[in-house]
Amino acid sequence: MLNISRLRIGRLLALLLIIFTVTFWWAGGDLLLRSAIPKTTILPAGTADTAASVKSAWDRVHRVIFLKSAVDARLDKKSYVRLNDIPLPLQQAIIAVEDNRFYQHMGFDIEGILRATLVNVQTGSYAEGGSTITQQLIKNLFLSQERTLGRKLEEFILAVSIELRYSKEEILEMYLNTIYFGSGAYGIGEASAIYFGKPPFHLNLAECAMLAGLPNAPSLTSPYVDFAAAKQRQAIVLAAMARHSYIGPAQAQEAKLTPILLAK
Repeated sequence: MLNISRLRIGRLLALLLIIFTVTFWWAGGDLLLRSAIPKTTILPAGTADTAASVKSAWDRVHRVIFLKSAVDARLDKKSYVRLNDIPLPLQQAIIAVEDNRFYQHMGFDIEGILRATLVNVQTGSYAEGGSTITQQLIKNLFLSQERTLGRKLEEFILAVSIELRYSKEEILEMYLNTIYFGSGAYGIGEASAIYFGKPPFHLNLAECAMLAGLPNAPSLTSPYVDFAAAKQRQAIVLAAMARHSYIGPAQAQEAKLTPILLAK
């Protein structure tokens, strides 16, 4: 058993070393090293751009090395809701519709990526994404929405890093507290108050399913913007929950018919 534990620790350290090395050089590690070497020559034109590149490179490397402090600095503690105060049906609804293999992957889902790629090739458009909840959390905390190879690489590195340093429950909790639900609501605490005038703990299944459907297109499916669209997304979420055995078909149908009373 001791040898197995040492082997696992060795593999983990090796993976962290690889992640650090790739991040360091991709983020501009050569710039960092060159900037540390004293120069006696006159600085050439464009030095400001080089300095900015070095700072950006250092910020990226620093974010991986000191990930927990970087994450903590980004979280809004004022409206933060602990996972114990978020109803289980809401957690299950988010997982069912956003990332049903959440508990099986290590931050990125090869099966999901291949499925999304196949759908996009068939439709000839970017109709479906393969991002996991972990990747979405990384984007919410640190990254822009641009679709470049460099940004995707940084997203991949940070997703694996965050999976190594946080439990699945902590990742889900942070995701639910940073995702945008539309109508100015960031995080489940604000969303529950803005849409239903109560804390998340008191949400019923119908309300949970409606909220879980919003992050896909929050500006379009907010019930304050388009109630019919919000109901359509709610039905999709309930169907996903039933398909993945979180609820039964009868529960899904009952929740679909439950009246939604909005706060406004």
